[in-house]
Amino acid sequence: MEVEAHVTDAVGTSGLFIAFEGGEGAGKSTHLRRLTERLDRLGVAHLLVREPGGTPAGERIRQIVLDPTTPIFAETELLLYLASRAEFVNRVVRPALERGELVLADRFEMSTYAYQGLARGLGLDRVKDLNAFATGGLKPDGTVLLALDADVGRGRQRGQADRLEQEHAEFHRAVARAYAALAESEPGVITIDSDGPLEEVQERLWTALSANWPDRFPPGA
Repeated sequence: MEVEAHVTDAVGTSGLFIAFEGGEGAGKSTHLRRLTERLDRLGVAHLLVREPGGTPAGERIRQIVLDPTTPIFAETELLLYLASRAEFVNRVVRPALERGELVLADRFEMSTYAYQGLARGLGLDRVKDLNAFATGGLKPDGTVLLALDADVGRGRQRGQADRLEQEHAEFHRAVARAYAALAESEPGVITIDSDGPLEEVQERLWTALSANWPDRFPPGA
């Protein structure tokens, strides 16, 4: 998935940027796919993107940072993610918001805060400063955190694990703790319990989105 546009006439509306976050196995990609299918049926224009990625340079960076055969230092990992984000914001997100589009992102800045700032121990304040430089200060209008026990999430994983998925169990627990702390301290975070049947979690998600942005996610639709 690079950039998937699902377009209807968005002229006259203001742009909306929502980031979706969570640890490995929390179901972000699955629930985003379900959301886009629902929005398509309702004729709601939206753009689905992922991080790292979403641009030619970003997709090449993604191959590096997720390659399980390529060991890299934590500092290198952070800077690669931010390089991808700078391209992503300037080439994809800002133009889409200027067109009045709804942008749904599979990961954004909170991933960097949780994984590199806290779990990797690079320092939250330092990471926030570098992230602000990469994004030019652009922040999501809202962040949805799909919360799930780290061990449960790892148990859901199928197929070949990428470099981050292969990290040891305590690292993933540290990421989960970091997300929980950030959900309390960062503005605009909506936490959704991602444990349970897929359809139940999807309804929790839609209900929360509808409560905050009913024009984009019609209640009861």
